[in-house]
Amino acid sequence: MAQGIKRLGMPIAAFLAAALLGLIAISWMIDPNAVRLSVEKQIRAATGLDLKVNGDVRVSIFPGSAITLRQVGLKGASSRGSGVADEPLTVDELTANLRLLPLLMRRYEIADVTLQDPRINVKRNADGRSNWSAIIETLARTIKPGVDSPVSFSEIRIKNGVLTYQNDDREIAETVNGIDLSLAWPSISRSFAATGQFNWRNELVDGSLSITDFIAALSGDRSGIKVRVASTPLKFAFDGAVANRTSLLMEGTLAADSPSLRNAMRWAGQDPPGTGGLGRFSLKARTNVVGESIALTNVNLELDGNTAEGVITYSNNDRQTVQATLAADALDFTPYIDTIRLVASGARDWNRQLFDLRGLSATDLDMRLSAAKVTIGSSKLGRTALGANMRSGTLALSIGEAQIYGGILKGSFGVTRADAAAEIKAQFQFTDVDLASCANELFGVSRLSGRGNLNFAVEAKGASPFTLAQSLDGTATLTGRDGAIGGLNVEQLLKRLERRPLSGAGNFRNGSTPFDSLNIAIRFNDGVATAEDARIEGPTTRVLLTGTASVPSREYDLKGVASLVVASDAPPAFQLPFVVQGPWDDPLIFPDSESLIRRSPASAPLLDSLKDRKTRDAVKSVIDRFTGGRKPAAEPTAQPQAAIPQPVLPTPVLPPPVPPLAPAAETPASAPATPPAAANSAPEKAD
Repeated sequence: MAQGIKRLGMPIAAFLAAALLGLIAISWMIDPNAVRLSVEKQIRAATGLDLKVNGDVRVSIFPGSAITLRQVGLKGASSRGSGVADEPLTVDELTANLRLLPLLMRRYEIADVTLQDPRINVKRNADGRSNWSAIIETLARTIKPGVDSPVSFSEIRIKNGVLTYQNDDREIAETVNGIDLSLAWPSISRSFAATGQFNWRNELVDGSLSITDFIAALSGDRSGIKVRVASTPLKFAFDGAVANRTSLLMEGTLAADSPSLRNAMRWAGQDPPGTGGLGRFSLKARTNVVGESIALTNVNLELDGNTAEGVITYSNNDRQTVQATLAADALDFTPYIDTIRLVASGARDWNRQLFDLRGLSATDLDMRLSAAKVTIGSSKLGRTALGANMRSGTLALSIGEAQIYGGILKGSFGVTRADAAAEIKAQFQFTDVDLASCANELFGVSRLSGRGNLNFAVEAKGASPFTLAQSLDGTATLTGRDGAIGGLNVEQLLKRLERRPLSGAGNFRNGSTPFDSLNIAIRFNDGVATAEDARIEGPTTRVLLTGTASVPSREYDLKGVASLVVASDAPPAFQLPFVVQGPWDDPLIFPDSESLIRRSPASAPLLDSLKDRKTRDAVKSVIDRFTGGRKPAAEPTAQPQAAIPQPVLPTPVLPPPVPPLAPAAETPASAPATPPAAANSAPEKAD
């Protein structure tokens, strides 16, 4: 057995040796110039293009039969640039693998072509033509796929290629590198396909392109096309038809998907607006492309969990313009407003961070949006119709009608970019809304109930929320009916103080003050809000307010009068002046102590007598004697009190300090003992 294998191996080895010697001999006999001319002829037959070889030519037979041409470019002045770097196509190495059997018969047929380190330059002029236009026209005229085609190869491979695109008219310059593609050249069928990967803007992209009729596509006629692009920022697919006679025409189905639309926009060279939202994104639509315009119909759009349907158009003629009409069941705008901080976090001051207004000048926008439900932060809106228009640095939002707080909202909001500042104009009308939810969600006031109307028209200019508050101008009106102010029992307070003016405030903040009507009119001027008309009228009480409130410092400085009303046509039975001061979120409310003292029969004469200095000093001495006060040590030894001239005064009644309107015990446990004459100021039970 072993001898049989040995006898069989000897002829095989001899044959291989003979074949090797034959290949070596053939390689000596092959003329490199003849191979080069044959290869150039076949490439010219396949592409219609003439090659120019500036480097050396190397032909190898073993281990593989191939010819390598170095420093290859394209001939023809019509396709040449102004220099080597501007040539439409240059290749460091062009390798054509040859078929072995025809090679043994001195025929040089190309099996496939490999372009190593090619550089593809595309320059587009203002008239739409490029330095590749003449090359593409030549390809369209000369390519003749089919059985009669003189072209023997059907694959071209590109390794480590670089594509540069330049359009000076639109100021576009892009570079794609690391191109590794396999091109199915249409030597047999009319189709064309390219698959592979490349690097664009530091992202690896896998892509594929399939054209049903490559000859028709090159000629500008209609042809089927499929495009697939997959990268980390974005996935894109198009399946349809393409034509390019006078302008680019495409129609078909478009699908796009991205884990973050904000990152995808940055990758595509767009500056996304704001800092919130623009996360998960997907789009499916029927697409029509005409030149620089794209029309999307049957749109199914998903963004940040919001789903909408409608139509979208995009054009890029002089400026980028987007028009859209969309409808949705539910929309949540919270991600887009969470980053807008009017008040500094954890503070009572306005936010001083500067606005980012770059997004206002990037794209023109005209959008119509309708939804059955809308969420904006903690606010819930019913059926809503919105409009957004952005043009030349101005954004205008309009609300045709929205169901909110049990009523209707209409209005508009505008932002105009003026250098680094923003000019704000807002006008809204809340009609027949629930005041409890409206005041709580808009202003953080949780003690107002009833139904009413809120209208305001304001404008301001500034680079931050704080500077906007400093320049705020405009008006605001609030009317309410059949409601109440919680945590404030004005009637109980007035009745107590009517009977005993110096008895203390009492625990009047546990109830509420009902009203039949509420009317507030405010005018803003340079950040100062002035109460022009502020009235609260209830069944038994009436409250009038005047004064100002500082918007930048967020503080009140108001005065008012609370009255007990017996009948609508009768004068008030009792009136109490009061003051409101302090921050918006925790103001101090306290009555006018002088008016209370004057209403006390025992204390009013004392208050009048204190206007005289001598009498005031005498009263002070009496008060010190009652309270056990001592004089400073620097004074001389006090004379017997009998020697002090005493004016004839009524028995003093010392009222307790009038506390702010806040829950507190009526008399502190450590209060000093009072003389019998001050019995009227002793603690009493709450009415």
